[in-house]
Amino acid sequence: MGSISCRHFTFLLIIVLLIWSSSMEGCYARRGKHWRQSRGIGVSLSKKKGKIHGTGYHHGHVNKSKKKTPSPKAPPAFSPPSSTPSPPISSRPSPPILAPRPPQKGYGNAPSTSIFNVLNFGAKGDGTTDDTKAFQAAWAAACKVEASTIVVPSDSVFLVGPISFSGPYCQHDIVFQLDGTIIAPTNTRAWGSGTLQWLQFTKLVGITIQGSGTIDGRGAAWWQDSPLQHPVDSESKLIVPLNGTVGRNPSIPIQGSLGGKMPSIKPTALRFYGSFNVSVTGITIQNSPQCHLKFDTCIGVSVYNFSVSSPGDSPNTDGIHLQNSRDVLIRSTNVACGDDCVSIQTGCTNVYIHNINCGPGHGISIGGLGKDETRACVSNITIRDIIMHQTMNGVRIKTWQGGSGSVQGVLFSNIIVSEVQLPIVIDQFYCDKTTCKNQSSAVALSGIHYENIRGTYTVKPVHLACSDNVPCTQVTLNDIELKPLQERYHMYDPYCWQTFGELYSPTEPPIECLQIGKPPGNRIQADHDSC
Repeated sequence: MGSISCRHFTFLLIIVLLIWSSSMEGCYARRGKHWRQSRGIGVSLSKKKGKIHGTGYHHGHVNKSKKKTPSPKAPPAFSPPSSTPSPPISSRPSPPILAPRPPQKGYGNAPSTSIFNVLNFGAKGDGTTDDTKAFQAAWAAACKVEASTIVVPSDSVFLVGPISFSGPYCQHDIVFQLDGTIIAPTNTRAWGSGTLQWLQFTKLVGITIQGSGTIDGRGAAWWQDSPLQHPVDSESKLIVPLNGTVGRNPSIPIQGSLGGKMPSIKPTALRFYGSFNVSVTGITIQNSPQCHLKFDTCIGVSVYNFSVSSPGDSPNTDGIHLQNSRDVLIRSTNVACGDDCVSIQTGCTNVYIHNINCGPGHGISIGGLGKDETRACVSNITIRDIIMHQTMNGVRIKTWQGGSGSVQGVLFSNIIVSEVQLPIVIDQFYCDKTTCKNQSSAVALSGIHYENIRGTYTVKPVHLACSDNVPCTQVTLNDIELKPLQERYHMYDPYCWQTFGELYSPTEPPIECLQIGKPPGNRIQADHDSC
């Protein structure tokens, strides 16, 4: 009986072990099968996800475990550097929002098929041979190729007559790589009866003039002809030497190369018209017969690391001239000329100018506006971080009697003046002739702000002459410190006429003539003021 029980027990134990072993194998088998299926599903979903993303369709279950990538933030808005603290002024101009510029191909990076060297089109570069046709041929070829580069090589001097590099059928983003020197002819035959511009770029999209080269207008051949017949800057009438005589610029004793009289119409050296995304950088323009660099009816203008060099007594040789243009940035530039370092004319808006060295010259001016009873519109102008040395004016707004329209939202900030005759000027009685007719209408000026303007003056620190019928309004002065420097001129106290606004800090000298507040009756802007 005992032996039977023992056998039974052993038999039962074997059965239990067999059952337990079988259950463990099944468990391991199920675990292995589950892992293999899981991996297979993962691969399958991965393939499906690739197809899903390719079609742009997103299934809810697939995206549940995937974190959404945040979209990139837009870059911060372009803002000018900070200046001395001043009270908030809601009407201050904001910096321009410049049009996006396409990436430019540099000379070194451009493929050989898109590089057009003027020497390969017959240019000699010897300074005496007329290379005008070679430049025209190089432009005609480059015009057909997008992002092409015209090369004007260094160590060569190219004599080029009046020429137009024009669209509108040219490809976009052409680079004019100027490393050599381009000179203007000084014989009368090349100019005929005269022309308004020498080198002109018209109706282009994405045109860049860059390099280390020079454009030389050889203007002395023009200046020496009847220099006293040129228009006289209105502010020169305020500058009276101590000996009581009005100084005049001496004639320049240089003749044209053939001794003939140059045409009365004097050309601008470099002009851009009707173009979008224009850039000028690195080059120098010198001795232009008249204005050096002009932008007319352009959108998206950038000028930097640029130089103008002409004598201080060269007549009407503005450095940079703007009209009917918007979204303009001018910076890091040196201008020495015989007229305004920068001139801003009607139709300009969203203009930001900073880090400019000006002198000699007539300062930085808005105007003259409203000539011959025309309507002028200028708005949102910022001029800051400027150094002026031995200029006639510092920062100036000038308008003609009889005009209409408005100048609104102008900021002059961080201006250093050294031996400047008239640092701050508003002149609504501008006249470049001996006499001008008195008229009641005028271009309306409002929201004109001056802050942190310091240095020395030699005639008058502030001259604010506004219209009797259209007074200047919202003119603010903050942190003005101008000290007299007796040289050879009669000196005067600050002057204001029909100028209304606010003083936000004491000034040196005291500007007590500014009328605080608004004009009597708080005249509402008339229709002729609106733009």
